[in-house]
Amino acid sequence: MWIDTHCHLDAPEFAADRDEVVAAARLAGVQQIVVPAVSEATFADALTMRTRYGCFPAFGLHPIYTAVHRDEHLLTLQHYLEQHQPVAVGEIGLDFYVPNLDATRQVELLEAQLKLARDFDLPVLLHLRRAQDPLLKYLRKWRVKGGIAHAFNGSLQQAEVFISLGFKLGFGGAMTYSGSQRIRKLARDLPLEALVMETDAPDIPPAWLDRQRNQPSELVRMAEVLAELRGISLEELAAATSANARAVLPRLL
Repeated sequence: MWIDTHCHLDAPEFAADRDEVVAAARLAGVQQIVVPAVSEATFADALTMRTRYGCFPAFGLHPIYTAVHRDEHLLTLQHYLEQHQPVAVGEIGLDFYVPNLDATRQVELLEAQLKLARDFDLPVLLHLRRAQDPLLKYLRKWRVKGGIAHAFNGSLQQAEVFISLGFKLGFGGAMTYSGSQRIRKLARDLPLEALVMETDAPDIPPAWLDRQRNQPSELVRMAEVLAELRGISLEELAAATSANARAVLPRLL
């Protein structure tokens, strides 16, 4: 069995054929899907993915959408954490890649959400594009219950610090590109117990989709790439990454 630890199944890109997308994922062997909300406006949609498909929602305010987040959305987030038993707080984090995002506001929202995660004893799903070291600074400050560093692409040294803080590292479409040598080396060399699988669908499509929409059924083919990189069987990888996901997200069944 496979677990997709990061899939935006609630995204509008799936509106026309979401039932078929979920059916294809199940047929491929992806039995559990974590759906992280990205804004207050999507909290209810992420929750609907649990009602309709048995997915596992997380709730958070994504750093890319800082301009639309309001302080009162943190109160809504707190309500959802209290009432709806998410697997994590997320997707949260920092993004210093996208131009013209308010860095100060990103940090304010990150710290507020790390505090909520600590208060509710929940792990976090981290977005950390071009922001590994700043995120580590705030994780040391707030000491949450670990979580997943989504789409990890930092250095080996940064990876080791995330692992020491209780985090697993998410790998998916980016490692399928032959030119992504640094990510592929990390995927090959990091301890197996530190890795989880993810698609980030509909984003970060694997090499063979040629920039088309990604979807959770692609997870198994991504896993084949990882298994080949590590020289292990697909069965061993499935067992390990699923166990890792459950270890860091205890509310997964």
